[in-house]
Amino acid sequence: MQQHLVISLISDDKPGVVEKLSAVIADNGGNWEDSRMAHFAGKFAGILRVSVPSDACQPLKDALGALSAEGYKLQVEEASAVSAGPVQTLTLKLVGNDRPGIVREISRALAARNINMEQLNTGYDSTPWSGEPLFTAECIIQVASDLDLDGLQDELDGIADELGVEIDCEEIASPM
Repeated sequence: MQQHLVISLISDDKPGVVEKLSAVIADNGGNWEDSRMAHFAGKFAGILRVSVPSDACQPLKDALGALSAEGYKLQVEEASAVSAGPVQTLTLKLVGNDRPGIVREISRALAARNINMEQLNTGYDSTPWSGEPLFTAECIIQVASDLDLDGLQDELDGIADELGVEIDCEEIASPM
């Protein structure tokens, strides 16, 4: 039987971080399945999902724990299977002048409708025409197939007007 682990990582950004982590996983019978990783202000941060045979789970956890002596900060959690009914996947794209509270307002609207974010990517830049701070966000959400999408869009439109940003919500086509 396979066990799934979710691993978060922070380390100094340097060549070989992913190689070292992937070697420990492979050497202990794990399979790297999914990840998101990035460089932030001199640090390397990431989250990944690994599958491993149940009898190799603890040895893999121990080997990952040993990386702390090399400056890796890891959190390892056993994943639980989540079963959901029929869902549809949506992407929310936001762009506007930066200001405090944008992520809070969007996440509050989603949480109020019991919608969980699957992915959130944000960025900060300056507008080419004025140099003003520009905030962008892309969020992938999964919602129940019977969710009132018009109601969600109306709420997002209200938040967009209040914050002075643009928010587009689109359904992502399911792969066949």
